[in-house]
Amino acid sequence: MASVAHLVHAYFAMGGFHVQFNAVDSATLRAAQARPEDWEDLIVRVSGYSAYFTRLGRRIQDDIIERAELTPCA
Repeated sequence: MASVAHLVHAYFAMGGFHVQFNAVDSATLRAAQARPEDWEDLIVRVSGYSAYFTRLGRRIQDDIIERAELTPCA
């Protein structure tokens, strides 16, 4: 957890102004796209608000998956 705190501190020290986290991997998100009926309760952060992943449009879902792949969960 200390490494996350250091990451966030460094981000803001370098001029960052907004951060949000999704603690879900791209495999889970792709599974939710393929079988939304099995993942109706999956909630993700989207540009400052929370939303049910399976209720989002495909373009937004793909964007969230892309971000998850750029910053994988450890």
